[in-house]
Amino acid sequence: QVQLAESGGGLVQAGGSQGLSCAASGGSFGIYAMGWFRQAPGKEREFVAAITWRGGTTVYADSVKGRFTISRDNAKNTLYLRMNSLKPEDTALYYCARAAGRAATMRESEYNVWGQGTQVTVSS
Repeated sequence: QVQLAESGGGLVQAGGSQGLSCAASGGSFGIYAMGWFRQAPGKEREFVAAITWRGGTTVYADSVKGRFTISRDNAKNTLYLRMNSLKPEDTALYYCARAAGRAATMRESEYNVWGQGTQVTVSS
């Protein structure tokens, strides 16, 4: 069974940048789409970005489009999220997830493996 472990979270000032990583171990990574989600305090978990199994297509939430970049390195079994121009409203627990298929999807129900999350806090 594949396991996902996020890293790279922390405290950053508004306008700054942060990079997240998600390392996969114990199972298949390169044949599935991957995604990032986030959950702010008191709010439901929401979609952030997704990438197809080969990395050729990406999908973003409108709230992060143009600021965040999702990428993957299948040789390293690792997913990335580069976050630029961070805003206080980006503060959340960020999760990576593996989809059940190869297509990038915004639907949380189509992801069946989740990491534990890494906290990103953006100060104003």
